[in-house]
Amino acid sequence: MTDARLRHGRASLALSFFAQGVAFALLVTRIPAIQDRYGISDGLLPAFLAAVPVLAGVASVVTERLVRRVAPSVVLRWAQPVVLLALLGVAAGDELWQVAFALGVFGLAVGALDASMNMLGVSLQRAYGRSIMLGFHAAYSLGGIAGASLAWAGAHWHLSLLVSYLPVVGVLLPAALIGSRWYADGERGGPVSAAGEGKRTGVAFTLLLPLCLVMTFAYIGDSTVSNWSAKYLQDVLGSSEELATVPYNAYMVTTLLGRAVGDLGVRRFGAVAVVRCGTVLAAAGFGVVAVAAGAWVGILGFTMLGLGLCVIVPQTFAAAGRRAVESGDPGASDAAVARLNVFNYVGFLIGSPLVGALGDAWSYRWAMVVPMVLVLVTLRYARSFDAQQAGYRGGHERPRVVDVGRGGNEV
Repeated sequence: MTDARLRHGRASLALSFFAQGVAFALLVTRIPAIQDRYGISDGLLPAFLAAVPVLAGVASVVTERLVRRVAPSVVLRWAQPVVLLALLGVAAGDELWQVAFALGVFGLAVGALDASMNMLGVSLQRAYGRSIMLGFHAAYSLGGIAGASLAWAGAHWHLSLLVSYLPVVGVLLPAALIGSRWYADGERGGPVSAAGEGKRTGVAFTLLLPLCLVMTFAYIGDSTVSNWSAKYLQDVLGSSEELATVPYNAYMVTTLLGRAVGDLGVRRFGAVAVVRCGTVLAAAGFGVVAVAAGAWVGILGFTMLGLGLCVIVPQTFAAAGRRAVESGDPGASDAAVARLNVFNYVGFLIGSPLVGALGDAWSYRWAMVVPMVLVLVTLRYARSFDAQQAGYRGGHERPRVVDVGRGGNEV
């Protein structure tokens, strides 16, 4: 893989992460408007929202099998336009069945998109021989901030969903299609038979189980912030409605900042140290939120959460890829990433109902302690992020010649 192809592949994949961040933020931040447009009752809304991650998990499992026959770049090239068109479909319908269909397509496409994006990210990081995975997720965070800002503008100016979504899709769709020309797949590994089945050694689920737990607990923490931060600040800490919107914005900004510099930390100190620091900081953030006496202290806690949680998910994907490669088959990395991606949605599905149930039955302050304890479990499995097992030499980086097959300058 040439230096130019690596650079182009990295830039085009970052664009895909950014576009996905925009699309997902536009959907989740306009849920009240979607509910009003289609007359979805409060009782029916949770079923609609739960269907998206459930279908995404199914699609991630299907993607694991699909990439045995085609490259992840092919899956990504077609999944991303479907996500954007499904987003447009959510805005364009009039009947309940139409939005149900559009959300179903969105969920299936998102599962394939998330899995294939992270497959390419892991393989590119292996080719580079140094940490770049956090940078891709920083692009996603930037897209999320942009999407949330566009959604705010649409709500502020009372724009219809179609008017809000159409220009964004009109820009991102051709950009994603053009950028897909430069996607760079890593080593595929394993001969392919006439029937299209690659002979892969795969990776045992027991080997991935610690990382699956870490992924689940990280997304329980993330969904706690996205679903409960505003309510917590307003109902528990007595803030105004306007101030209650600040924690999630602060969380997203610090997530972007942490991921933007996180790769440098991994290169300097190693993935284990970065994940441990992030875990402690995230747990401390939940602790500050739980004991906060006022709104601004609560906002500080949610800010700490953003800086802490932001490093865990990208490094979990990277660690899964490294563990799979240890099995002797580079192609097993794709299967490992697809399986791990399912637990992204498991955490999302568990997190919000769990905190809500505990808050109603107990108290929302004590409810914040539960994700704090779950996130701390990551410390138990921190050695699973050790890059040395994947062939990295002293320090925390690996010569590019290991994967690229040539010497030369750094990319």
